[in-house]
This record gives sequence, structure tokens and C-alpha cells, in this order.
Amino acid sequence: MVAALFCVATALLSSFSALAHEGHSHDDDTAKAALAASTYPRTTAQSDLYEVVAVARDKRLTIYLDRFATNEPVTDARLKIAIGDGEPVEAERTESGSYVVPLPDRASSGSVDVVFTIEANSGDDLLVSSLTLSPPSAPVLAVTPSRWIASLPVPVRNPVVLTFVAFGLGVLFGRLHFTRRVIPAVATGAATVVVLVTLVAVVFGEDGSAPSKTAPAPQTVMSDAPRRLADGTAFVSKPSQRLLEVRTSPATTEEAGPAVNLIGRVIGDPNRNSVVQSIHGGRVIPLESGLPRIGQQVRKGDILAKIDPYLPLADRTTILEKTGEIEQLIAVADARVRRLRPLAERGAVPSSQVSDAETELEGLRLRREVIRNTRTEPELLRAPTDGVIASAKATPGQVVQAQDILFQIVDPKGYWVEALVYGQVDPQTLNEATAIATGGQSIALAFRGFSPSLQQHASIVQFAVTDTPAGLSIGQPVTVVAKSGAPVKGLVVPREAVVRSSNGEAAVWLHVEPERFESRPVRTQSFDASRLIVAGGVAENERIVIRAADLINQIR
Repeated sequence: MVAALFCVATALLSSFSALAHEGHSHDDDTAKAALAASTYPRTTAQSDLYEVVAVARDKRLTIYLDRFATNEPVTDARLKIAIGDGEPVEAERTESGSYVVPLPDRASSGSVDVVFTIEANSGDDLLVSSLTLSPPSAPVLAVTPSRWIASLPVPVRNPVVLTFVAFGLGVLFGRLHFTRRVIPAVATGAATVVVLVTLVAVVFGEDGSAPSKTAPAPQTVMSDAPRRLADGTAFVSKPSQRLLEVRTSPATTEEAGPAVNLIGRVIGDPNRNSVVQSIHGGRVIPLESGLPRIGQQVRKGDILAKIDPYLPLADRTTILEKTGEIEQLIAVADARVRRLRPLAERGAVPSSQVSDAETELEGLRLRREVIRNTRTEPELLRAPTDGVIASAKATPGQVVQAQDILFQIVDPKGYWVEALVYGQVDPQTLNEATAIATGGQSIALAFRGFSPSLQQHASIVQFAVTDTPAGLSIGQPVTVVAKSGAPVKGLVVPREAVVRSSNGEAAVWLHVEPERFESRPVRTQSFDASRLIVAGGVAENERIVIRAADLINQIR
């Protein structure tokens, strides 16, 4: 009898527990369904030439046609679409570069085949795919346990445990309130069943209300906004890709020479740049047109300024004394010439004496003129080379010392780069090099030489800028990427294709599906100012994002 009651109780509780669906969770399935339902119905197709994404929205099908290798939009194609059993319809080209066809009325739900016929200058193609238009989802039947049972520990909520507890309580209740002599065994069984039914009602009921109710269907907001998926990949819809100008390139393995990064700065070409200094020093005197300004073009030999020499008091006394002495000698020589001329005319003295006296007088006058010029003639500062005034430190009336740099002249087409090479690199192995400016600008360099002496525990290496870009200035810091070492095999990609992941690793983004991108950690080496060598982490022919990778990396 007891065994039969136990079987009845177990079956009863099992039926209710099956209704409650205890022990099984639909959270993962719900999350996947919500993710799939959060985007508009779409279909994709791809070949070696093209990649197609078609999105069903507002009773029309919007088609995005891109090149498979580079992800460049194809806007000059003739595109025909056949949906299901319908006839091919030529798609209308929009201003944004996409194509649009209306959806047939009968294609309201279910899966239909879509055929894309492409005619373009880059080649013709035929792509086939299927489009699923999902019907509205049915309401979900949800069973809500009572607040009393929800407050119990998790192990106690198990249906099997509850079954044994209920059976034990029923037996105990029957034995306490009834005796075997008065009540037959049937009474014990009946009491047990009553307790079981009551316990089931408490467990699976809610304050006496209905044990189950219909939950409202979740309201899903349709959006094609970029976002990170649960597996770490990034979903970027085609409209977002075109807005970000995402471009890809197939990975191809090639031999490339590795490079080293050196710290450098821009200097002037010693043969095409110059400085202007005063030899003796003095007071600055401007020209009638004024002093030259920075950025002014000058030619070799142009007068830039004048310097009034500064004479110490002792030198001035010596000059005055010497001038007075010469003036006295000039007076004596002039009197002698006037005295000898009449005598020479009468033949009393030879004419040679007159000539000697006149020559002596002329020499004294020249000496006097030289002394006067030495005291008053300003020093002329001339441009040693052609170029542009890079710095001007002279002002009118300024007293300068000898060897003070007043003007610096540079040739904008004659720049060099000086870099420091430490012990880990042999300067003799450096040949081709490029430089990276502060703004990421690439500068081509040509090797000029290195110094055998050490400065700050490093050797000095100099390169000439072969093609001077606009905005380059003397003293500007740069990073020199110089080729050094044997060639290695790897993938050469632009520097902007390599980004930093959240854990600090170097990574690239791969275009794995038309609207899905995957982050892949890589090992890189320097190649030149604008490219890197990916030595590992990416297989050949995988499509690497070479533009807008940093923007995809910011998607959360």
C-alpha cells in the first residue's frame, strides 16, 4: 500500500515538475534569438570578384555590391534581382551607391531564393542566395513558481527532493492523528494524498492564483548599428562600412628586409645652410629697407645689415695720435712741394725732386684716408648662401659681440636627418632608410655616413632627405626606420592596419564575412616608415583591414 502511494505521489509531482520545466534554462537560446532578431532580414553572397549584402526593410530590398578583395563599393554595375519564382528586376541605383528593388507582396515570410545577375566593367558574375523573412513570434507560456518555494535553497527546489519530503510528511501526519486500531490503512493513504496535493498547490501556485500565465512577447528593436558579438567579433553593417571607408587587402607572403627604429632629428645640409656673424662686433645698423625677417628669400652676397665697429678708448687715442702725426707730415710735404716747383721751373733743382715730393705727399694723404675709414666704415653682413632666413636675432641699435649668430639661412630643399645608433646595430649595415615625422608623414632618406666616435654612448648616423615634404623644420624630432639584416618572409601591411587590442597585443582585423570582422593577434617587425612586416598570426589570402582598422577596434 505504501509503495503504491509513493508511486502515485511521484507521478503527481513529476507531472507538475514537467510543467514547470525545472532544471533547464533557455537563456542562451534567448540571447542567440535576440541577437539574430536584432538586425533586419538580410542575405549575403560572394565570389572571387564581388561581395553582395541584401537587406529587406520597408518593403524593399537594398543591395550593397562591393569588390571581394578590397571591399570597394561597385557603383557602376548593372544589377538584376530575381526573388523566388519572380522575373528578374533591374535594380535602381541610389545616390549613396547602393541598389534598390521592391519586395513582392507574396514574399511576406519564409525563405525564398534570390539570384543576383551582375554586369560591370570589372567582370560579370552570377550569385545565388536565400532570404528568410521571419513571421511574428508566438507568445511564450511561462510558469512562475510561488514566492515561498523561490525562497528555498537551490538544492531543496529539486522536484525529487520535494517528492520525498512530501511523502514523508504525509506518512507522519497520518500516523500522528490516526491509530491503526481505529482508522484503517486506507485513511493513512488518503491523508498522504491530501498533503501531497496541498504541497503541490503551494509549490506551483502563486497565492492561489493560476499556476501559469502567458508572458508578453519581448519587444526587439531592429538596428544595424556596429557592435561586438559574444564571440569577440565585430558586426559592421555595409552602410557603416561605407561610412567608415573600410578597405581590405588579401595577405600575400613575400621576402622583405627587416628594419630598426632609430631616434633622430632634422638638421640642415652643411653645404647648403649658413650662419651670419660679425667679425669684430659693434652696434647693429639696419639698411634703408630694414632688417631681414624670418622666411625671407635671400641670395648669396645680399647685404643683410651693417655693424658699426666698437673701438676701445685706447684704440681711439692711438688713432687720433696717428692721425695728427700724419696731418703734420702732410703739411710739411705740401710746403716742400710748393717750394720746389718754382725752383724746378727755373732749373735750379732737378724735376725729379719735385716728383718725389709729390709722391710722398700723395702717400701721406692715402694713409690719412685709411685711418679715417678704419674708424668710421661699418662692417657689412652679407648672405653666404642662397636660402631662406630661418632665424633673425638682430635688432637696430643692438650691441653684438664677435661670433654672435645674427642670422641663420637654410635651404628648404637641403635637409638632413641625424640619428643615434646604439651598440645593438652596426652602422655599416645601414643602407636604405625612411623617417616618420610627428604627424605620421613618411620621408625618404639616403645614407650619407656615420661617425666613428661615440656621443652619449651612441654613434651618429646622417641621412639626406631626398624629397623634402612640406612642413619639415630643422630640429624636428623624427623616427628613422633603417633597413638592417637579412630578408625574412612575411606579410607587408600598412602601419594603420595594426592596432592594439584590449590586452595590449598587436592585432589586425580580418574580414571573415561580409559584415563580420575578427581580431587576430600578430607578431610584427618594422619595414619602413609606412609599412610593417607581419611575421606570424595571419594566413595567406586572408583579407586584412588596411583602412579604418582603428575605428573597428573601438566598437564595443
